[in-house]
Amino acid sequence: MEEENKKYITVEELKKHNRPEDLWISIHGKAYNVSGWLKDHPGGEAPLLDLAGQDVTDAFIAFHPGTAWKHLDKFFTGYYLKDIEVSEVSKDYRRLATQFTKAGLFEKKGHGVVCSLTLVALMLLVCVYGVLCSNNFWIHMFCGALLGFAWVQVTFLGHDSGHYQIMSTRGYNKLAQLLTGNCLTGISIAWWKWTHNAHHVACNSLDHDPDLQHMPVFAVSTKFFTSLTSKFYGRKLTFDSLARFLVSYQHFTFYPIMIVARVNLYLQTFLLLFSKRKVPDRALNILGILVFWTWFPLLISYLPNWQERILFVLVSFFVTSFQHIQFCLNHFAANNYVGVPQANDWFQKQTSGTIDISCSSWMDWVFGGLQFQLEHHLFPRLPRCHLRRISPVVQDLCKKHNLPYRSYGFFQANLTTIKTLRAAALQARDLSNPVPQNLLWEAFNTHG
Repeated sequence: MEEENKKYITVEELKKHNRPEDLWISIHGKAYNVSGWLKDHPGGEAPLLDLAGQDVTDAFIAFHPGTAWKHLDKFFTGYYLKDIEVSEVSKDYRRLATQFTKAGLFEKKGHGVVCSLTLVALMLLVCVYGVLCSNNFWIHMFCGALLGFAWVQVTFLGHDSGHYQIMSTRGYNKLAQLLTGNCLTGISIAWWKWTHNAHHVACNSLDHDPDLQHMPVFAVSTKFFTSLTSKFYGRKLTFDSLARFLVSYQHFTFYPIMIVARVNLYLQTFLLLFSKRKVPDRALNILGILVFWTWFPLLISYLPNWQERILFVLVSFFVTSFQHIQFCLNHFAANNYVGVPQANDWFQKQTSGTIDISCSSWMDWVFGGLQFQLEHHLFPRLPRCHLRRISPVVQDLCKKHNLPYRSYGFFQANLTTIKTLRAAALQARDLSNPVPQNLLWEAFNTHG
């Protein structure tokens, strides 16, 4: 009798509820109205907007712990989907997630956090001691490199704390986020959450994934040459004469730009924190940034002259460039698409848009576990210490459903990325529909 009293809607009817003021999603066949939750969603607005009007079961399982399910009832519309179809790969993915949960993998975090924090603290202490207590130029440069490597490890900790609790409580976890992000690196955890959650949901969508939107400096696809509109930033990614010039040489400028890529992260942090956009914990984020911009310039000021100060910063940035390059290797050469991500092929989209980097197990700490990029995208709440363990299971599932599992060595991953950038660069030079040129473009492309 209870089954007869249920109210049903079709998948097509659910799709109509795809606007911010009328935003429905479904999970396990039940429809939820999350319009009022949009502004308060801890993962930001972008994931809900990208998946509006769709069944988001796989994405919900990926991002939310079991405790989140109890909060769904207050959004339930009373409607069920009557024609929902679950693919075989989704069924297998959900079984895997259930198996990992029962095995306690999401809760067993190992000793990696304690070891990483200890290593970071030691590197920072040696760096400060070397700057304050030595007058040797090479010791100062070594300290700059050490600071850069500490930033790399701190960033991995911030990344982990953003996906799951690395501390005993949510309060301590938020403190860890602000400390590792804002205070120690100068990069806002609020900015990271805003962009990173959108990246995970819309992996390698050229107009929805902010991690691929680097115009006018880089274009991983010729589709950018049509001046796509970024749905994330709400602005047009104009392919003008300046963009054409920069993109035409992007395979040469990639590594030099990665060395100073950190400057862009500082800029993005300031643009978000001092914007009109709603920012969670804005005051705490600004306070954390002020802590960084107090201790970092103060440390540099103890170096004997401006030459060493500039070199110290450049050396630290040079070391962190390894991490910026790594993140590009994971996605730049993978498949991409234009349009809204489709939640009913969650597993397929992640396999399509990610590339793993193969390395020995003793190198896992260098890559922060994120060389297992596909495994991380499929199970973002899984502590990094388990990613190598589940890799064979993910490979078997990909093979079963004839889906790509790409794992390249570090050199091969770099080569593939450069080939992708070069292919787009050559197309940028040979477009049959030219954009207005400037003097800089003409100076580099004069013939005869």
